[in-house]
Amino acid sequence: MAYDYDLFVIGAGSGGVRASRIAAGHGARVGICEDFRVGGTCVIRGCVPKKLLVYGSKFAHEFEDAAAYGWTLAPPTHSWATLRDNVAKEVDRLNGVYLRLLEGAGVKLHMGRGRLMDRHTIEIAGQTVTADKILVATGGAPVVPEIPGREFAITSNEAFHLPELPKRIAIVGGGYIAVEFAGIFNGLGAEVDLVLRRDRVLRGFDEECRTAVHDSLKQSGITMRTEMQIQRIQATNGKAPFTVHTQLGGMFETDLVMYATGRAPNANGIGLDKAGVQVDKAGAIAVDEWSKTTADNIWAVGDVTDRINLTPVALMEGHCFADTEFGGKPRKADHRDVPSAVFCQPELANVGLTEEEARMRLGEIRVFTSAFKPMKYTLSGRQQRTFMKLIVEAATDKVVGVHMVGDDAAELVQGLAIAVKAGATKAHFDATVGIHPTAGEEFVTMRTARVEPAPSRKAAE
Repeated sequence: MAYDYDLFVIGAGSGGVRASRIAAGHGARVGICEDFRVGGTCVIRGCVPKKLLVYGSKFAHEFEDAAAYGWTLAPPTHSWATLRDNVAKEVDRLNGVYLRLLEGAGVKLHMGRGRLMDRHTIEIAGQTVTADKILVATGGAPVVPEIPGREFAITSNEAFHLPELPKRIAIVGGGYIAVEFAGIFNGLGAEVDLVLRRDRVLRGFDEECRTAVHDSLKQSGITMRTEMQIQRIQATNGKAPFTVHTQLGGMFETDLVMYATGRAPNANGIGLDKAGVQVDKAGAIAVDEWSKTTADNIWAVGDVTDRINLTPVALMEGHCFADTEFGGKPRKADHRDVPSAVFCQPELANVGLTEEEARMRLGEIRVFTSAFKPMKYTLSGRQQRTFMKLIVEAATDKVVGVHMVGDDAAELVQGLAIAVKAGATKAHFDATVGIHPTAGEEFVTMRTARVEPAPSRKAAE
């Protein structure tokens, strides 16, 4: 059968665009569809605009620090509208870049939501196209629980377009999106309540790093409402201020409620059942190590598969798929030792195993830590500390985990991720000369492992 395309991609985010461009570069006839804007979550309503808001919010602290360095400034004021609109302009620019990338690669863009009609047929906005192979890269979307008053809440999608900055905001969630936006709104001058179900933020990260971030958020003036769940949101005549009612009968007022309690794969309503594509219990598309679904000619990459939901991972998966299926260069995406960062204030970044994971998987380990006040704040007096951690497998001396909470953590850990990926040992770190004075030199000057507690008699028995 003659198909319209060798490959059709549903979803023009990072993974889909990368896969389509690489496949086209290998000579394939490629089409792609998108129902909103090309660029996906990261570029349009995620990591890129959010990082710009983080930059904007940090200036408040920089102005405070400047006085100790001899700068005299008039009390600064901030225009939310200026920041919001400038961020939107940058998103527009990047959207244009992605459109030109597709055009330059010879990929045909179809605007509209793609839906599988069968294993080789896709319907987009009333138009039908066929393809030999199909890639699903539809990403994920924020989820708001079904509680009374949920219609009054926003998600991160809407946070970039607020008509004005709220004086008070309640952010519900303890994950990376919640803590990042808590820092943003706090830095811009809003009173922030962070509402989380557990005792600390960032479940799944190294326990000591979680504690360091949690304490820093609290110290910055954010109200940490731990072990709390929202029962309902009550509005005043359908608008702010809102009364937030908790599960134990408590309540508090705020001007805006933002939910950041998780994201779900965009797998509903795209005809997966008609093509024989199965989803797992979490609603994500089930794939094998080659990103292939349960249909022989259909693959999926990125957040819709709910493996590691990071933009660079989606890029890797899409690139591997295209090289394998169209470039004659079979290779699997390597999900080991993927570095990541949370752009809270201060930042958290890591690569490799947490201490808890290392103890479970490797047995005997050595842990090196360092905690200090950054040199920059010795003059300004800002009460912010940096925490660093190396986890070493005792049997091999390999560094299996690097963790940091502090300024520029992401920039530092990105470089160290190369060392971890290459299998560097603690001896390699020790033999490396540090750059002085920097925070990064701490990673190569940790000499004494933390003393491990003696095993209990019960454990020994």
